Amino acid sequence: MTELRPGAASRAAAAQAVFQVLEHQRSLSTALPVAASKLSARDRGMAQALAYGVLRHLPQLNFMLSKLLTKPLKGELLILNSLLLVGAYQLVYMGAASHAAVSATVDAAITLGRNRQKGLVNGVLRNLQRQQSELLEQIAARAELAHGHPRWLAELIQHAYPQHAEAILAANNQQAPMWLRVNQQHHTREQYLALLADAGLAAASDSPLASAIRLEQPVDVQQLPGFAQGWVSVQDVAAQHAASLLQPQPHERILDCCAAPGGKTAHLLETAPTAAVLALDADAQRLQRVHDNLARLQLTAVVKQGDATSADWWDGQLFDRILLDAPCSATGVIRRHPDIKWLRRANDISALAELQARILDNLWPMLKPGGTLVYATCSVLPAENKQQIAAFLTRHADAKQIAIGPGTELDWQWLPGEQHGDGFYYAKLEKRT
Repeated sequence: MTELRPGAASRAAAAQAVFQVLEHQRSLSTALPVAASKLSARDRGMAQALAYGVLRHLPQLNFMLSKLLTKPLKGELLILNSLLLVGAYQLVYMGAASHAAVSATVDAAITLGRNRQKGLVNGVLRNLQRQQSELLEQIAARAELAHGHPRWLAELIQHAYPQHAEAILAANNQQAPMWLRVNQQHHTREQYLALLADAGLAAASDSPLASAIRLEQPVDVQQLPGFAQGWVSVQDVAAQHAASLLQPQPHERILDCCAAPGGKTAHLLETAPTAAVLALDADAQRLQRVHDNLARLQLTAVVKQGDATSADWWDGQLFDRILLDAPCSATGVIRRHPDIKWLRRANDISALAELQARILDNLWPMLKPGGTLVYATCSVLPAENKQQIAAFLTRHADAKQIAIGPGTELDWQWLPGEQHGDGFYYAKLEKRT
């Protein structure tokens, strides 16, 4: 049996993950660990870079393949379409050495059980090499291809942000930086920056948040000093503002609703260790990650499974503060999860907005008079954010919105890439006494 070239396994795993996203609507965070489970750490990294890259540039890559294939690949050959997407991404966007990239992708066809189609894979990728410049010119001339988003989403973004749409779409196609949240129960930011420097990890402290550090290059968490001891966590800078906006106080009763995987729960407790925090989420499997994060950080909260649209989990005692990180379209974190562009549908937005409204209305009676509720989403769409809060205020006369924006704005809409952060939305509500 012919020995397969180095890199064939990572190309095959990337193709399998892309196939699961596109054909079975599985998330990349679910599909990729399965596909790459038997790979070395280096090959897992390559498979991840390939799969994420394909989904960032899917319309452009599909266009190229449509010009290079005599007919679409269907049925048993669909996996080869995903493999060709992987091969095309390497050649066009990754700057990979052409001979090695083509050879490894051809060998990946064998790994995927498509030995008889090696010639097809080789021929398509060799033709792509010859026609690449011409195809890229055609793509650049088509606005609907150049931005790499489904039309419905691009149109919503362009309508909501006519002055910033181009920057948002471009930011969504970039790799997000790795942000750290320093557990200030152990170290100050300056102390942890010194630990990073000693470990040879370059970092920046360009956020006004005292907990936030941005790494120059992403690394495996096990390389972070004291990660296992709970000295630091991975959390985007925009998400880190949730705790500072809620302002938890010692001994208060606080609800973190839709809490999984627990990053904000932990940050609340790092800020106010004696607060009584209830972390609620409907997904039992994701709640295990809350338990794991709290255990690593040596923090204590009540973790409960429950539906945020009902009250059957509530003991009847009012909360001083509520953080609602609401289920949303996740259109603000596409650069971290490019599969969102292809898994989300236009009709999801109205359904999500309705769910958010039901949760808000359900939680509001659980808040003490004079209490605070912070509403957060990782969305950039007004229907889930500004419009949602405006509608809530018309339904609840006892709700008052508190200004939190960096200027005089009542709310705060982060856009993807702004201050190197994710797209995020915050509104702060106070219950009148």
